[in-house]
Order: sequence, then C-alpha cells, then structure tokens
Amino acid sequence: MEQISVLIADDHAVLREGVRKLLEEQPDMKVAGEATDGLLAVKKVKTLKPDVALIDIQMPNLNGLEAVTLIKDAVPETQVVLLSMHKKDAYVHQALSAGALGYVLKASPMSDVLEAIRTVHHGEYFLSSKINSKLITAFLKSRTEKPPVSGYDLLSEREQQVFRLLVEGKSSAEIADILCISSKTVEKHRANTMKKLDIHNMVAMVKYAIKIGIIGPELWED
Repeated sequence: MEQISVLIADDHAVLREGVRKLLEEQPDMKVAGEATDGLLAVKKVKTLKPDVALIDIQMPNLNGLEAVTLIKDAVPETQVVLLSMHKKDAYVHQALSAGALGYVLKASPMSDVLEAIRTVHHGEYFLSSKINSKLITAFLKSRTEKPPVSGYDLLSEREQQVFRLLVEGKSSAEIADILCISSKTVEKHRANTMKKLDIHNMVAMVKYAIKIGIIGPELWED
C-alpha cells in the first residue's frame, strides 16, 4: 500500500507527539519529519518533499499562512493542511488564498486531521465541520471573478512576499534569510513597495495589511 508522507509542523511538542502517534497508527500514512517553527517547516518541505504538510497557523519565526505561500511556491506538489483555533471566515479565506487545501480547527476530533490529510492528498478541499462549507464555493467563485485592482495587486510577487513578511514583524536580515536574497535587495523591495502603496512607516503598512485582509488583527496581536 502506498503511504501518504506527512510533515508535522507545530511549536508544541505535546501536539506534535500526539499527531505523530496518530499517523503512525494509520496503515496508509507515514511521518516524513517534524518542524518546530514556520521557517523550519518550509526548509524541511523543500528537502523532504512530503505529500502533505500539516502546519499550525501560529508558529514562531514564520506563521503558517506565510509558510503555506512559500511552500506552494517551492514545492507545489505538496498539499497543505492548516491547524488553527480560529474559525472566522477571514482566517479560512486567507488560508485558502495562500494555497492551503485543508483547514482544521484544533477543537475538532483527531479524525478530522486524518480525513483532511487523505482529502487534500487527492487534491480536494477540506474544512472542519464547524466551518461553513459554503466558504469553499465562495472562494472558488471569487477566483473566477475579476477582482478590483488594488495597490497590493500592482506589487510584484517578490514585493508581495517582502510586504507580508514585513507586516509580520520580520527584520530585513530575517527576510533575506527566508527568501534567500540579500538584505540590500530586501531594502530595495521595501522601498519600492512603500512607494507604490504611498505608505511611509510600518504602522501604516500594518494597518493597510489588516484592511486588505493580508493579516487579521488577532494574528498581529498574538
């Protein structure tokens, strides 16, 4: 039987151990590796290329939403399931927009984790039962409709990556390490981004990111 290889990424050792034991009991799954933060999760996905990455939405160094984006850029064949305590529509929409196919609430039964892994492995969406399933339909519809052009849409892909990492509180050196570019290049993208958005300080940038839904206010506060 072909097994689904899964990377587990969570900064809580107890949760990782619990999920690991659960997956090891499944004949159709195997644990490819573990990560304790978002940046390490991205690096391990690039190396191990698991079928599925199970990632906590809130982790140190790099949150789950940004990790999804970088993972899908680097290893598009790896499907992602996000674990979260938040069931608000905004969080789910952000997760789907980032490239995740699965979104599982931490309060859900562990059977949801298994179902999510199997479902996304087949390229299908999975949301915990406590989340409105119509969100997937609305999300897919929004992808086919032509959205209004905003300043953020005019940024290059790299500028958007730098923007998202900046509003998460990352320094230029940290962003350079994450994106494998020089700090000088990061500063150039930062300057171009601020100019295009007509933003002149980080407080204004964070407020703009919250306004357009790049980050949620609760995520920033945490």
